[in-house]
Amino acid sequence: MRTAHFSIFCRCASALALALSALPAPAQSKDETLMQQLCGNPTPDMAALAEHPEIINFYLENDLVSGSDSDYTNGIKVSWVSANLKDYIHDPCLPRWVRTLNRGFESLHPGHYTSRNMVVTAGQAMYTPRNKQASGVVADDRPYAGWLYLGLGYNARDARQMDTVEVNLGMVGPASLAERSQDFIHSLHGIQRFNGWGNQLHNELGLQVVAERKNKIWISENKSGPQFDAISHYGASLGNVATYANAGLELRMGSRLPNDFGTAPIRPASDSNAPLAEGAAARRLASNALHGFVALDARVVAWDIFLDGNTFGDSHHVAKKNLVGDLSAGLAWQWPGGKLTYAYYMRSKEFKTQSKEHRYGSLTLSLEY
Repeated sequence: MRTAHFSIFCRCASALALALSALPAPAQSKDETLMQQLCGNPTPDMAALAEHPEIINFYLENDLVSGSDSDYTNGIKVSWVSANLKDYIHDPCLPRWVRTLNRGFESLHPGHYTSRNMVVTAGQAMYTPRNKQASGVVADDRPYAGWLYLGLGYNARDARQMDTVEVNLGMVGPASLAERSQDFIHSLHGIQRFNGWGNQLHNELGLQVVAERKNKIWISENKSGPQFDAISHYGASLGNVATYANAGLELRMGSRLPNDFGTAPIRPASDSNAPLAEGAAARRLASNALHGFVALDARVVAWDIFLDGNTFGDSHHVAKKNLVGDLSAGLAWQWPGGKLTYAYYMRSKEFKTQSKEHRYGSLTLSLEY
């Protein structure tokens, strides 16, 4: 399983590297030279930001824990979260081409924030019907579908609020490599293969733009015993992959809660490792601690390509439900430099002929470096 997932990530990374290598290398200007000198010899405020580590997150979601092998059956994602940045277009430690790219996104986070960072992601999701033996279209069940994507996100926060904008670009259909990935994993473990992948959604370029705001609406003042907090979120997604509005709430309880904005599943704009607020301790994950959480996310869905079918052509589709909810509970253990999180998700029915609600598990490893 790890080999297949690593191969998929390498394909994403290679595609991104190829695209970047095709860009002409800009001539180094006096401004660029000055920027490099500043990055090598940062000012006191830049040095304080640089003390905060970068983070890499590894996500795996699968419905094996519920005994099923259908619907949203598997998801993987790797995300890199930068150290705190002064801003997106002037920070001297960002490459010039990144600062140029970010000029188009600077207006997405107007106003004052104490810290910012960038998030780069690569991921894959796969969806299958319940009947794995049928080789033809199962008319009353969801289509076979896969989604392979790269994402670029921008986080900005103060002590109580974080705003995120994320853009995901990728492929739906055979180019998502979902069929190959599932066949490889099933053959590796001696599990029967699904016979209907020939009916999956057609190849289509997918674009998704997501904005979300998270607020710490309550933080307990208890210094000696268990700590509590409540984190709300609301946002929206626009694109041919998914168009929806969502809102939710997470409650956490434990010892030494991490200085972030909650527990992140593989959901766009949900990376939990937020930039650190000004004046915060240098590390997000600085001590051994355990906490539990319960979270709810509700979505009003206008479009879901994995249920509505291809946007620009005929394909198998089902009548989706417009209101969908996720309820989750789990535990997170952190130690100096890392955090391991397990969550169990219960998702309401997503389409009208779905026989029952879907359940799956989520495992996340976060490492500071």
